[in-house]
Amino acid sequence: MLPLRLTLKLIYAYRCDCMRLLFTCSELGLGHVSRIIPLGKRLEQDGCEIFFLSGGKAYDLLKKEFEHTYKCMPIVWYENASGIVVPASMINILLPLPVFNAENHQFETKNSNTMEIIHRSYNILEKVRDISPDVLIADGDITALRIAAKRKIPSVYITNFLRPNYGIMHFFNFGKSIVDQYVKQATKIVIPDNPPPYTISDYNIGNLHGSAFEDKIEYVGPFMDTTPIQGLAEHIFAPISGPIGTRLKILKTLLPVLQRTSIKTIISLGAPGKKASTKFGNCEIHNWLSTAERQEAMKNAKYVIFSGGHITCFETIKYTKPSICIPTQPEQGGNAAKMQDLGCSIKVKNQKELANAIQKMEQNLHTYKKNVFNLNKFSSKLNGLDRTVEIIKKTV
Repeated sequence: MLPLRLTLKLIYAYRCDCMRLLFTCSELGLGHVSRIIPLGKRLEQDGCEIFFLSGGKAYDLLKKEFEHTYKCMPIVWYENASGIVVPASMINILLPLPVFNAENHQFETKNSNTMEIIHRSYNILEKVRDISPDVLIADGDITALRIAAKRKIPSVYITNFLRPNYGIMHFFNFGKSIVDQYVKQATKIVIPDNPPPYTISDYNIGNLHGSAFEDKIEYVGPFMDTTPIQGLAEHIFAPISGPIGTRLKILKTLLPVLQRTSIKTIISLGAPGKKASTKFGNCEIHNWLSTAERQEAMKNAKYVIFSGGHITCFETIKYTKPSICIPTQPEQGGNAAKMQDLGCSIKVKNQKELANAIQKMEQNLHTYKKNVFNLNKFSSKLNGLDRTVEIIKKTV
């Protein structure tokens, strides 16, 4: 007969390999789904039974990768042809608003966030009852946390946005009231970022001292492997992402400035479909690049111009590339400000500032490169994916 301690250890090991895990994923940008796909793949390889619940484009991406993927009501900011409109998004929390869909070229009515949350809650509750997960993992989806708590299901919350203290979001900070009530119900909170003082999402995480969930938080490091990859310095690389209005807005900022420079530039519009390319002066414009092509363009860039998304920030760190950020929404602004404070990037708002930033980057490229290299040395010591897998398996 096996000793009790060994028996319990074997039961625990068996349970870890056979865990039923339900992932819910926010649709506020595709950074959430981009990081839970490798996490889900890893846990699936470890023998866990994986289920996903999301909406919008996040659902489409998850459905391509995982068999058990289900739709739920998406919760999204108010967006028009210019991207996210913060004041309208605040109003839209309670009231439905008309919006022009730039992709369908027609006006629609966007439901209030309150109605979206209610609808989503029923969707999640239904799947929780059907699946009976051992652990619920929510990436940016606070709605799922309350349901998990009520059903007494352990939960892991993955986020890089808690109590924003930068820019306009500081004035619309619900973190100390409504959001806190949801977040504190998580069993564990994972921040896929460097620990302070090198946290890229520092200004979006905010001051957590004294919060009800301070002792639940762990900075695990980035989910991507940031082992440095060295390349050439042949061009500027500008990967553009987001809704069609946001992409056009960035392109209108980039093209007039970059066409006047003598530096070769590769621009990716992030619009999957039939591949098409064109040239404007020294600018190569591609409607989209494959993963391998994007990696090659990033590897051989002198520096990168992008909007400040969290995932792309760590891509620039992986390839040790200085950057210029043109934020199109508050969260990106916070990331860009932190990267600038770390001496790795320059944050700009318009064509004039972009032209000045390019000149400054060209004159001080060695210094910016050195700062990114030092940040890479710190980041590459961490493996956020491995650590998060450990946390999930222990959250039973």
